[in-house]
Amino acid sequence: MKIAVFDSGIGGLSLLNEALKAFCGVDFIYFADNLNAPYGTKSKDEITKLTINAAQFLVEQNVDMIVIACNTATSAAICELRASFSLPIVGMEPAIKLGANSSKDILVVATPATIKGNKLLDLIHRVNLETKTRLLGMPKLVEFAQNMDFDSIEVKKYIKDELSKFDLDKTEFLVLGCTHFNYFKDSFRELLPAHVSIIDGINGTIKEMMRKLGNISKFGEKNKLRYFSSYEEMDTKLIEPYLKRLDEMSKIS
Repeated sequence: MKIAVFDSGIGGLSLLNEALKAFCGVDFIYFADNLNAPYGTKSKDEITKLTINAAQFLVEQNVDMIVIACNTATSAAICELRASFSLPIVGMEPAIKLGANSSKDILVVATPATIKGNKLLDLIHRVNLETKTRLLGMPKLVEFAQNMDFDSIEVKKYIKDELSKFDLDKTEFLVLGCTHFNYFKDSFRELLPAHVSIIDGINGTIKEMMRKLGNISKFGEKNKLRYFSSYEEMDTKLIEPYLKRLDEMSKIS
């Protein structure tokens, strides 16, 4: 079993990190389009073109499934991807459904492209959360993550300033609608009131992967991993610091 995990950059490593724990005996290929990151400030057409090009490359690697571990790419291109390729393609979307029974507001933080996209608006409408959901674009967090700047004074000030635009006492859930944002869970937790829960779409995506694989999680004895940065294969040791950071952040909710 060979599974490709794709993201505009290093954000999707948060999904890969959990997939490596959930599946056994899988050949994983991680593709980060670092040369073209960030996607979140690009047009839908540009994001779609970049995503399809990446998917074509991954198909040529004979993968059995592609996971779009990027909310922005999923929002812009998932329909075109599924129309263009016959293999299973799993996308990510903000986990708003987890707040369906919330008595307070739900604050979704994501890239501008995800915030403006019809896919997110359709999701909010389907789960009947129009009156409860607040949306906040935070494009600088993607840049901070790509530069491996996770807890500087500038990062914390940016998060604090953006969150101050909302009444957090009336908020029950903060939904991380971009996989890059998982690197900053500690700063979000520090700045949010204790009653606000932080949620993301990783567990739901892992479950969808298993569903499409017939609820099979073990295919052999050991996982293998190859890492590509914009079509160039790289040493997987380069991503180890990110995976370590994500392990620390996975304990925060």
